[in-house]
This record gives sequence, structure tokens and C-alpha cells, in this order.
Amino acid sequence: MLNIRTAESRGKANFGWLDSKHSFSFGSYYHPDHMGWSSLRVINDDRVTPGAGFDTHGHKDMEIISLVTQGAMEHRDSMGHIQHLPTGEFQLMSAGRGVTHSEYNASKSDPLKFLQIWIEPNETGGEPGYQQKAFGRTNGLTPIATQDGRDSSLRIRQDAQLSQLVLQPGQNESLVLDRSRRYYLHLVEGEALAGDIPLRSGDGLRVAALDELKVSSAGDEPLWALWFDLP
Repeated sequence: MLNIRTAESRGKANFGWLDSKHSFSFGSYYHPDHMGWSSLRVINDDRVTPGAGFDTHGHKDMEIISLVTQGAMEHRDSMGHIQHLPTGEFQLMSAGRGVTHSEYNASKSDPLKFLQIWIEPNETGGEPGYQQKAFGRTNGLTPIATQDGRDSSLRIRQDAQLSQLVLQPGQNESLVLDRSRRYYLHLVEGEALAGDIPLRSGDGLRVAALDELKVSSAGDEPLWALWFDLP
């Protein structure tokens, strides 16, 4: 099964300082067919005006991954972290039994664009945690977050894996799948052909009940995508 979620069909919210696109139901946007996919609950594509951001707010029992795609973010949380998150760097905050944090555009002149991703954990409560790492843009599939932290990846509290897929124009990657699991492909930049389905930046693809998926870079620029392996 391949089911596309086009960038244009996503939910939308605009508050002036924030322009957000929701791949799944979030906030005031609700769609019964888009409540998440397995343990993947949120992919928000956020654009924040210079100097603006999210004031201190709380989370509980959620694995929250942020990826800055343009600009830089300033992060503060109740665990004592004051962090700078530049373009291309990944942040994983395990909310555990409860954490508060704020996120701001670090620039007074340039916009901030970032993806915020929520994955439901397979354990509740526990000590909140914070991880941050740059993985670069190595061609092929790079593990970003795994349950056991293998290959120097971030450690996530779920039987799930997030990987980064980078392909140069004309390159392809054959992804071997397990029919008992679910998968999700989100295009960050570029164009792709997944099986026989064309995808553009912002598009998502639900994948299930397949043995293999061939993903090709179909544009003139490199492909940058996120690949989720889910229970």
C-alpha cells in the first residue's frame, strides 16, 4: 500500500508570526483520516518570523524531534538546556513525566523554518531527556533516531527508527521492508519517485504491506527526505 499526502492537502494554521502546515490532525485542524500513522503522531512544517517563537509551554509522554531546515532556533527548557539549533541539526526531547520549553527564531532579520515531529513512546513517565546532534548530508540512508542508539544515533523511547535519506540527482535507494511494520516518507527538499508515485517537497507517503520500495531522486537538485520505520 502506498498512500500519498500532498503538501497542498495538509492542514494549515497562520497566526502572523507562525505559518504552519500539518501532515496530521493538530491544534484546531482535525481530519479523521489523518490522525497519525502508527506511533507517528505529528509532522508540522513551521515557518517563524524573525525574532518570534513559541513561549514556554509543556509536554508529557511524547518523543519530540525538531529539524531546522532554514535559519536557526534558540531552545530553552526546564531541564536547564539553553541550546542553539542550526540548519540541518536534529534535536530529540523526550518529555517523559513532564517538561516545559520554548523555541524561538534566533535571528531578528531572517525567517526560521523547521519540522516538528512527535512520536508516541512505548513507555510513559520517566525522566525527561534531551539530545542534539548534527549528522551532515551523507548520501544514502543515515540512522538519526533508533531505540538502541545504534550507529551513534539519538536514542528514542519507541520501537521505531527515523533515518535521513539523501540522494543526488539520478540516484536511487531500494528500501527493504517488513510487511508487519509501517513506514512513512516525508520529503524535505527536492523531488522523488517512490515506486511509481511522484513526490515533491512537503509531500508524505504512507507505506505498508510491501517487501521493497525504490526511491529515486527525480529533480535537478539533491533529494532530502525523512524515512520512518514504525511498529
